[in-house]
Amino acid sequence: MKALAAQGSVAEGFWLRAETQSGGIGRLGRKWESPAGNLYCSTVVDLRPGDPLPSGLSFVAGLAVYKTIRCFLPGAEMVLKWPNDILVSGAKICGILLERVKDQVVVGIGVNIAVKPEVEGRAVTSLTAEGATTDAPAFLARLSDIFADVMNIWRDRGFSHILTEWQKLAHPVGTLLTTSDEQGEKITGEYAGLTVDGALCLRKADGTLIEIRAGDISIG
Repeated sequence: MKALAAQGSVAEGFWLRAETQSGGIGRLGRKWESPAGNLYCSTVVDLRPGDPLPSGLSFVAGLAVYKTIRCFLPGAEMVLKWPNDILVSGAKICGILLERVKDQVVVGIGVNIAVKPEVEGRAVTSLTAEGATTDAPAFLARLSDIFADVMNIWRDRGFSHILTEWQKLAHPVGTLLTTSDEQGEKITGEYAGLTVDGALCLRKADGTLIEIRAGDISIG
């Protein structure tokens, strides 16, 4: 998809799905396990004049995937984790990676449908393991419609509306979160909401309020 975008030959609304991947990657260059039966797809978003800032697309994608998973797991325990992770029964079920190519953003999405890969040090689940009955093509058909709906909200009602909706589905204010600074030192504090541009606010034990704009976080 990145190659197509670089050539200017792909339009918003087009989705590309792979049955499997030989070089799947996640955030921070991590390897993304890609067994057959799971969803590996990408789409592009055109950056149009008047659009909200493209950094907000991370929340758009997370919200769209959350809503799609909810269609297949209506009673599951689910939570959005900043910025666009989704936990089902406390375990990771998907990965989202955004990369800019010229005046488009390539949105890569992987969802564990049939298989939950073994990932060292991380709890992982899949839709099948949680009791859903679906497959990758059916999930993508639903996702593409929901993604378009959330995109329309982002453009028509603004990023603030996306953030409001995201926060209703995320870890509640006061949740203990842990992240790392640029030197790798762990920082633990209470979730104190988001800034207007989507940065994570973390209140440390001494009362200091800091803003996190990049990096991984864990709950607890």
